[in-house]
Amino acid sequence: MVQLGNKSLFPIGMGTWHMGDSPAKRKQEIEALRYGLEKGIEVIDTAEMYGEGNSENLIGEAIQDVNREDFYLISKFYPFHAQEPELERSLENSLKRLGTDYLDLYLLHWKGSTPLAETIEALEKYVKEGRIGAWGVSNFDARDIEGMWEVRGGENATANQVLYNIASRGIEYDLLPLQRSRALPTIAYSPAAQGDTRGDKITSNKVLQEIAKEHNATVFQVMLAWTIRHDDVLAIPQSSDPKHIQENIDAARINFSEEELQQIDKEFPAPKRKMPLDII
Repeated sequence: MVQLGNKSLFPIGMGTWHMGDSPAKRKQEIEALRYGLEKGIEVIDTAEMYGEGNSENLIGEAIQDVNREDFYLISKFYPFHAQEPELERSLENSLKRLGTDYLDLYLLHWKGSTPLAETIEALEKYVKEGRIGAWGVSNFDARDIEGMWEVRGGENATANQVLYNIASRGIEYDLLPLQRSRALPTIAYSPAAQGDTRGDKITSNKVLQEIAKEHNATVFQVMLAWTIRHDDVLAIPQSSDPKHIQENIDAARINFSEEELQQIDKEFPAPKRKMPLDII
């Protein structure tokens, strides 16, 4: 389980980037989201940017008949909406599209030109009003996190959402240790390297294939399990297929031996120097 604020959550959620954009896929995508919730997934991640509201609208339809307290809803706002009154308007529009009275977590999608002090002040107000349960950031590198902590209220951030997977380990050099020093959890997007141009090379890796075989799993399940191997990382893979969502759920059961982790490190080495923050 991963602790986000006062919530203890299943470490694999559902990402929704690109979902809601195709009318032909809408029924299947809604079924997939509902399947995940029925099978124990708690976190749904979205953003106002995803299809300019299409993803939020899709989720709003999928969760209509689900007990609101049974899932944890995350959305993100554009950095150019990070000041009042635009920020409040973004929040209200997201809530309307999602058909809910509150978000569990509201994230600044990436750092923009608005002073963080202004954004944090507004977010803290929304928490007090009950419109959001907590706030956080996304695509913040180590220096950005340090700067956030220097701002009044910055210590109240609940999570940082960044790209992290077996082939993209740059955050392990400085960002992850920094966040762990203050118990700030990480939300990993693209945890199985979805959208990575190296995808075929990763899945054809012989070591990963052997480890997958040993665990009666797929390489993607191994990659996902590796991403959540520590209890302060929550992964949000995207899938519109109930079968794949079940595979994601099952990946949480994989426990690696020290030898397997060493084999993975040899194939996909941890960083030995500062790396630029990966973003897709």
